[in-house]
Amino acid sequence: MTLTRRDVENIAHLARLGITEEELPAYVGSLSRIIDFVEQLSSAPAGDVEPMAHPLEDQVQRFRADEPTETDHRERYQQNAPEVEAGLYIVPKVIE
Repeated sequence: MTLTRRDVENIAHLARLGITEEELPAYVGSLSRIIDFVEQLSSAPAGDVEPMAHPLEDQVQRFRADEPTETDHRERYQQNAPEVEAGLYIVPKVIE
């Protein structure tokens, strides 16, 4: 499927993209190739493929130990804050 210049302009408008006149031919070609590739993938025979529940089903994945790597510096950081209450930063109200 080949996209037209008007198709790409409509897509750019819907996506709120600012595409210049100089960039438009490149987008027409690139998007057309992407759509052609997706159509090619759609025609691939995939009826005999079983869906995978997990990509590492028959393998063991090593996990690192869940240990803290940094110390808590909250008290030190909050000393620089203009206003703190109950461990939270107090900020000015911006919505009335």
